[in-house]
Amino acid sequence: MHSLFWIACAFWCGSLTFSVWLGKIVLHQDIRAYGDANPGAANVFRAGGKGWGWIAILLEMLKGAVPVGLANFGAGMTDWSLAAIALAPIVGHAFSPFLRFKGGKTIAVSLGIWCGLTLYQVPSVLGLLWGSYIVLLTNNSWSTVLGVASLIVYLLLSAAPVWLWGVWLGNLLIVIWKHRTDLTQPTALRPWVKRLLGNAPAS
Repeated sequence: MHSLFWIACAFWCGSLTFSVWLGKIVLHQDIRAYGDANPGAANVFRAGGKGWGWIAILLEMLKGAVPVGLANFGAGMTDWSLAAIALAPIVGHAFSPFLRFKGGKTIAVSLGIWCGLTLYQVPSVLGLLWGSYIVLLTNNSWSTVLGVASLIVYLLLSAAPVWLWGVWLGNLLIVIWKHRTDLTQPTALRPWVKRLLGNAPAS
């Protein structure tokens, strides 16, 4: 029952549609009218600029970090119970009951749950991976999926416990599902990378 309580709280926190509410209350706009119609922080950037966009990212991260961090460091939840709690905000964000079980693409909330699990370690690695792929590749959805998938290398090198692998796998599957439409489009190296490789001396 203790685990179920924390899972329910984490799901509820994840389901809070901060980006949509920020758009309506502060920007007086429906952010889903922009870009890919996604109810996430990326469209707050489009609707309200960088300042409000970064605030939206922070709020989306906090709704993952706070419940998971409290369960982890406050309530002492561990192992597979904590794994289920960690995935709950991602599920809540991806399938929010406030949006008729639709939701965002889970990027910021994913960073948040890893903050709640490992403080700065995994978020730093994940952010670096995402940034690297975004710089190199033309399709940001492929960059996102490859970033989460590549986290497996860090888990291997750090000898992470099995239940943490469960969080990673669940996170990866949800990210793939939420980006499934964009993943049907191919990706390629950005022009500057092609030029750099083209000018590289032959071995």
